Amino acid sequence: MRYSRILPVVGVLFFGCHSHPLTDYRPLDQAGMWSSDIEQIKSLNVNDQEIGQVVKLKQAGISDDNCVELVNMAHTRHHLFLSADSVTSLAGAGFTEPQILDIARGDKLDTVSIDAVTLKLVGLSDATVQLVLHRRLSGQQVLAAAQISRLKNTGLTERQILERINNGETDEQAEKEIRSREAARNHSNTSFVRVHGRKPQ
Repeated sequence: MRYSRILPVVGVLFFGCHSHPLTDYRPLDQAGMWSSDIEQIKSLNVNDQEIGQVVKLKQAGISDDNCVELVNMAHTRHHLFLSADSVTSLAGAGFTEPQILDIARGDKLDTVSIDAVTLKLVGLSDATVQLVLHRRLSGQQVLAAAQISRLKNTGLTERQILERINNGETDEQAEKEIRSREAARNHSNTSFVRVHGRKPQ
């Protein structure tokens, strides 16, 4: 069942003084957005650039309601919604719309999306990915996705990586361990092995 949403007044007030009466809303209709949701978008005084961003969201399969919500959340943070590429990357990596909205609420779509997608590609479980993102969004110490990926490449298991995250290991500490483990691995791969063969007659 579809329903109308009352958008927070702050977003409308902030952008009310930047009205865009010539904005072309036809691309939203062509993208398949419901007319009631287009009216919601209109009430947010979006410009043509934002319309293009919303069309990208629709093409990525984001629901009408969440398209409106993402734009509205950006406006309540006093900036335009220009994060469609980040949302598309997250959706393509398997993040659900509620998970994407959680990231958007922290106004970190563009700063977190690359790390979030990397964690998925590394092959970590959803629980571990969510833990890392929760720590990142709440401002807690957590390893960068690049460091987590490198630790995994040195042979650490997900459980061992979790231990380091829960212990508050820093990127600098991880870097030292990575270098040490890589050096040990490279040394073991170059060990001299004597080949025993028959002595010539």
